[in-house]
Amino acid sequence: MRKKIVVTVAILGALFGGSSWALWRYLTTPPGDESYSRYLAIPFGIRFGEVAEMLEREKVISGVTRFRLLAKLKEVEKEIKAGDYFFHTAMTPTAVLEKLVSGEYRTHKVTIPEGYTMFQIAEVLEREGLVERGRFLACASDPEFIHSLDIKGDTVEGFLFPDTYHFKRNMGERAVISTMVDRFHEIFGEQYLERAEGLTMSREEVVTLASIVEKETADSSERYLIAAVFHNRLKRGMMLQSDPTVIYGLRNFNGNLTAEDLRMKTPFNTYLIIGLPPQPVANPGEASLRAALYPATEKYLYFVSKNDGTHHFSKTLKEHNHAVNTFQKAKARTRVPRAH
Repeated sequence: MRKKIVVTVAILGALFGGSSWALWRYLTTPPGDESYSRYLAIPFGIRFGEVAEMLEREKVISGVTRFRLLAKLKEVEKEIKAGDYFFHTAMTPTAVLEKLVSGEYRTHKVTIPEGYTMFQIAEVLEREGLVERGRFLACASDPEFIHSLDIKGDTVEGFLFPDTYHFKRNMGERAVISTMVDRFHEIFGEQYLERAEGLTMSREEVVTLASIVEKETADSSERYLIAAVFHNRLKRGMMLQSDPTVIYGLRNFNGNLTAEDLRMKTPFNTYLIIGLPPQPVANPGEASLRAALYPATEKYLYFVSKNDGTHHFSKTLKEHNHAVNTFQKAKARTRVPRAH
């Protein structure tokens, strides 16, 4: 480090004769006596001169011309990295430049909950200032981009793996989506692919089923039983009759699923279609993916809410009707939970 500074000063001294001491002081001296932090967002594509002007306005450096000359002599004008930076006014110009070149920037921690749709994820990321919602959803539905991510479908729904990420600001919508899909591919590895093949299901079908399981219960102990119900129904050619799939196909759903909604003809209404909907209805976590791949062995075909966050499971319609009568009486004066 010191050797580089000495070489730089020697060059500057030769260019400007007799001024090496002043230039040495510039390279090794902070811009002022006050000491405080400064946050700067360096966008993609910005010119180095503009960055230097930003730094001077924030009093991180003094002397735009000398700072640009320093970068030119080090041949790093085009090597600075976009990102969110924290600078300290006690930093020397050399240290500031090295930070920009090394890309020592701040990342943003964001957690994507299991079961969120790509629309909800877009809203979370937009609130964090990481994407623009419209552009995110446009990328999420771009056929060429989707194909490049090794996804067979019309959107990336289901493949935006729920996890905690550390994103860089201005990294772009495509990079954000790619990062989340890459994480999905890490989780859904060779073992899961082989298991899906053993079930005679495609990866996309497994993810679709897992997304339904994810939305049907918040109780982790029930996932394998929920998955068993849907596997059993699929084998028998029964309708899945899953509320979350109906809701996904509705526009402007207000939170109250009605009988009219259940009659609404959409590709996602599993009260009207047999089999899985055309794509996932949410982005499932690994627990739901495993449940879809390794369902319980029980022969349940029905389940109904017990009004405490869990469900009662039944093998026959007669048993199911009795359970509906038992568990839904208490909710008769309020919205009745949907029986499956």
